[in-house]
Amino acid sequence: MPHISIVSPVYMAEKILPELVSRIETSVEKITTDYEIILVEDCGSDNSWEVIEQLSKNKSYLKGIKLSRNFGQHYAITCGLDHARGEWVVVMDCDLQDQPEEIEKLYKKAIEGFDVVFARRVERNDSFLKKLGSLLFYKVFTYLSGMKQDGTIANFGVYSKKVIDYVNTMREPMRAFSPMIRWVGFKSIAITVEHNKRIEGRSSYNVSKLINLALDIALAYSDKPLKLTIKLGLVISSFSFIFAFVSLMRYFLGYISISGYASLIISIWMLSGIIIFIIGIVGLYITKIFEGIKERPIYIIDKKINTKNNEKHSTSR
Repeated sequence: MPHISIVSPVYMAEKILPELVSRIETSVEKITTDYEIILVEDCGSDNSWEVIEQLSKNKSYLKGIKLSRNFGQHYAITCGLDHARGEWVVVMDCDLQDQPEEIEKLYKKAIEGFDVVFARRVERNDSFLKKLGSLLFYKVFTYLSGMKQDGTIANFGVYSKKVIDYVNTMREPMRAFSPMIRWVGFKSIAITVEHNKRIEGRSSYNVSKLINLALDIALAYSDKPLKLTIKLGLVISSFSFIFAFVSLMRYFLGYISISGYASLIISIWMLSGIIIFIIGIVGLYITKIFEGIKERPIYIIDKKINTKNNEKHSTSR
């Protein structure tokens, strides 16, 4: 069993990978020579897998896994965690914004008695739109999920095997690494690290994708959207009751002789829209239930390098 496993999901990073591996090796070897690097290639359109194959030659500690299609970052992380055997597991992005040199600092804090050490990015070297999208994501996610989320913390961190083992037991189809880590609990702390600029390419996340991700995670981890629809229904019912009572009193007092066409049409359109909205929220939850009961694999593996089983077409539920 290696002492440290470094898991990194890879997407469109063929030019970055040699530097990523080299810097991880330099950083981790200050801690131990007993480690493994797990690169999970999420089926991008570049030559990242060919680069991983080349880098893994004569390096038994460098393990490559290629997924059968693009499943997404958090699914690739899940795949890497399933294959990680280390006493400590580092999760980091491949774009070198998470700097490998910070692993030593995170590890030293972990061995002080923490099961989880998050990397806090106080000064983020991202574009304005990326920061705005991230801010909206965490605001929406915090509100809908009812769990306070720190926008300076992402996936980068050091996690004990105990924590990862419990995370690996969570096989729901909606994957989100950071909320899953928070859900399992254990003793945790966040320390400040330096956040680097993106060296190559651009992030695949935009504002729309981040908001959709926040909604998906909220639906997976909270029933608050349903509770909000109930509150909305109660508020509308209260106003409707008041409006009906006032209208009835005005009728008996002789102020109303002919019902208004405008108020009738407005009420129909408004209530119809609200009903459709509520049905849509319920439909989203039913969709998540439908996805779950199909019990499809969380990811499908096409190829492996330097793992115990190098067969193709592996699956995991």
